[in-house]
Amino acid sequence: MTTTLITGANRSLGLETTRRLLEAGHTVYAGMRDTANGDAARALGAHVVQLDVTQQASVDRALASLPELDVLVNNAGILGRSFGVDDLSAETLEEVLDTNVVGLVRVTQAALPLLRLSGAPVIVNVASGVGWPRFLSTEGHDEFPVPAVPYAASKAAVIALTVQYAKNLPGFRANVSDPGYTATDFNRHSGHQTVAEGTDATVALALLGPEGPTGEFHNRHGRIDY
Repeated sequence: MTTTLITGANRSLGLETTRRLLEAGHTVYAGMRDTANGDAARALGAHVVQLDVTQQASVDRALASLPELDVLVNNAGILGRSFGVDDLSAETLEEVLDTNVVGLVRVTQAALPLLRLSGAPVIVNVASGVGWPRFLSTEGHDEFPVPAVPYAASKAAVIALTVQYAKNLPGFRANVSDPGYTATDFNRHSGHQTVAEGTDATVALALLGPEGPTGEFHNRHGRIDY
């Protein structure tokens, strides 16, 4: 049985990833800041775990509660409170980086001892095309009109972090997914993709075997070329 931990699993992309990996036969631990919001994950059959990626003690308790771990899906993330330059400050940047980047590292580092015991360890980091400079700077891409600085910077960091983790962990499959412009609470459900479509890449990467790729950036259509 494959054991999987998903952060930010109480709603939207995280909850749909939970559903699909349970359907694929995984035992899923659904991490979330407030377990009172875990009814939907429980109804699916997931084990709900209190996990706040911004709090080291919470991360450590969550990982200590797992009997084993094969797949880590770092899905938790926030959009932040800054949506341009005029409302940008060091504080609004730090807030987003602490969850989306530092939080990812907190969880991954705490998970490594368990993952190293797995015969086929997998890490999937959920980023965004908003962190991809080519998409941000090319008219016609969904990402081009986005002016927010902290969110874009955080997802660019997630992509780079994933490449570096892959190089440092050659026995792992460590990849990064782009959900695409998906209808979620993040964008007031304005995205043109469903949550099922938005989780296609994450789920595919979570299901990789030992011969699968590592250090790559994928959307639902496959690898995004650098």
